[in-house]
Amino acid sequence: MSPAHNKSESVDQALDALDRGVEPERVVLRDAVRALLSELARRAPGRSVEVRVPPFGAIQCVAGPRHTRGTPPNVVQTDPMTWLLVATGRLSWADATASGRVQASGIRTDLTEVLPVHPSR
Repeated sequence: MSPAHNKSESVDQALDALDRGVEPERVVLRDAVRALLSELARRAPGRSVEVRVPPFGAIQCVAGPRHTRGTPPNVVQTDPMTWLLVATGRLSWADATASGRVQASGIRTDLTEVLPVHPSR
């Protein structure tokens, strides 16, 4: 199997765990988060928004002014489980931000146009 396939498989495994009513194993959730972040970076190339999902990863994406030093002006941050849900369309961007599960600051941080990055089953 190619590495890309394995990463996509981790997303499916994490969603399967949720469907069974259990929390995904840490390594599965980690790999799923990283795969979904990578797909977001591929679909929305750029360096104007930093998306953080501690402790598993962070990327820069979205076209626009590039950030180089200090705290980025456009930051999205959430926990791994929320990222899994938002990135797969099981939780809408609007609901996630309204409930505070996703913190988004800056004028370029609305990711509605590029989410979900992986179809939910």
